[in-house]
Amino acid sequence: MQSRFQTCLSEQEEPTQGIDADIELFSTKELAYYMTLFDWDLFWCVHEYELLYHTFGRHHFGQITANLDVFLRRFNEIQFWVVTEICMTTSLSKRVALLRKFIKLAAYCKEYQNLNAFCAIVMGLSNVAVSRLSLTWEKLPSKFRKLYTEFESLIDPSRNHRAYRVSVGKLQPPVVPFMPLLLKDMTFTHEGNKTSLDGLVNFEKMHMLAQTMRTIRFCRSRHLVLEPPSPKSEGEVKSYISCLRVVDNQRVLTSMSQKLEPRRS
Repeated sequence: MQSRFQTCLSEQEEPTQGIDADIELFSTKELAYYMTLFDWDLFWCVHEYELLYHTFGRHHFGQITANLDVFLRRFNEIQFWVVTEICMTTSLSKRVALLRKFIKLAAYCKEYQNLNAFCAIVMGLSNVAVSRLSLTWEKLPSKFRKLYTEFESLIDPSRNHRAYRVSVGKLQPPVVPFMPLLLKDMTFTHEGNKTSLDGLVNFEKMHMLAQTMRTIRFCRSRHLVLEPPSPKSEGEVKSYISCLRVVDNQRVLTSMSQKLEPRRS
């Protein structure tokens, strides 16, 4: 299956050729809206059995997980897109504005219940290449620093991602879930429990795996219907979010970051 967007290549030292447009040309709500529609389409294509194939190993079933693979690549793409855009912005004032925009983008994605993109954006902002930019963070208005701290707390992995799970438990569908965590749950269940006991199927394990698959079903048990923002540049923004420019080489990103703000002596 061919991806509908420019996916990250392994260990890139130059950004993928994204759409030649400035992110500041688009309103944050517009970006979040079309990003959520795009991500929902990818999530909708993932068959719940693909999670089983991914967990147990595709070779056991003779099946592929193409839709799941595309959706997982999307998570990585968004995460590294955030880091790339910030590290490619040489002006301090523009970098602060961009940091503010990404925090607002995370807020809108959360509002639209696109938790996969929300987590990817927050993780991108917490990447060392971004978090070390102390001059940039210092100039960020306090209300945005506070909001980012709240978002960080929400994706805190401690106590088995309790904060995230409690928050998600209060939502009604449709939801674009944080897919890496669902796969982590299935892998933990699979590796921590034998599939058969004394020659009999371990139904307790099967029930636990089925619970995660039911979560997928629940998240899309209602169709996504969002109130569109005021149309300004629909074609341009849809093209932009479907083809993000990305550098996914951490060494290169850190080097770019250090050129922006050298280490303080």
